[in-house]
Amino acid sequence: MSVLEVNQLTKTYGPVKALTNVSFSVPEGAVFGILGPNGSGKTTLLSIIMDILKPDSGSYTLLGQPGNHMIRKKIGTLLETPNFYHYLSGEQNLKIAARIKECDERDIERVLKIAGIYNRKHSPLSSYSLGMKQRLAIASCLLGNPGVLVFDEPTNGLDPEGIADIRSLIIRLREEGKTIIMASHLLDEVEKVCTHVAILQKGNLLATGHVDEILTHDDIVEIHSTHSEFTVVAESMPDKTGLSRNGMYIQLMFPAGTANAEKVNRYFFEKGVVLSHIRITKKSLETKFFELTQKQ
Repeated sequence: MSVLEVNQLTKTYGPVKALTNVSFSVPEGAVFGILGPNGSGKTTLLSIIMDILKPDSGSYTLLGQPGNHMIRKKIGTLLETPNFYHYLSGEQNLKIAARIKECDERDIERVLKIAGIYNRKHSPLSSYSLGMKQRLAIASCLLGNPGVLVFDEPTNGLDPEGIADIRSLIIRLREEGKTIIMASHLLDEVEKVCTHVAILQKGNLLATGHVDEILTHDDIVEIHSTHSEFTVVAESMPDKTGLSRNGMYIQLMFPAGTANAEKVNRYFFEKGVVLSHIRITKKSLETKFFELTQKQ
């Protein structure tokens, strides 16, 4: 079952196209990352899904239905830092949130424990670190036990320890059966917590699918020879997915786990080319991401 289906969403701000015919689906139980540089359309997309903005064209469904007020009440949303009261405690702030959401206040103890700030529930918000405030915001999202959570840059502004804490919380929520849709410009964040991804660049969808398929680690066989036919033979190498140059070396790309130095060396030798250098390495996720975005 798809929790979210996005179909050809388009949104413009005057001459600027924030989104252009964006389509993808979010499977139930996934941590779905919407990844892209700042200004790529991530927040605009989430704002449309949560009915804060209206698209120029296109449509979407949530939980199998067109977006409406009742459906959105089943979704926990963190699109920006909530307007908590700094002179009130964490628990008191959640009581206000529960009344606004028409949730049972008895749920507050549960969400504070999930967020890991139960022992600070009576402390004033002014004494909370930025990471604790973010945890309180996520606790607010969990009121009413929604099955779907939507986060916009959930680790934005946090220190490394705070980022690690929020990542661990997101993973735990997924293990409890939540579907999480989160926007991020941090590749490392998506790699560590997401199961699926959609990559946006200047409002265009570049790729979508399982993280292992979209941001896979390619194998690279780096080779060198002084033979005159070296480049011609390299270009004819079967099973490769790409070829690039790195100074004096040629880099042959292969699907992850398939590179074989002996096989490559034998192929060149049989073509009359003796390799003076051969080395297997990996293409980083960062390199893969930059390749995708720079193509646009």
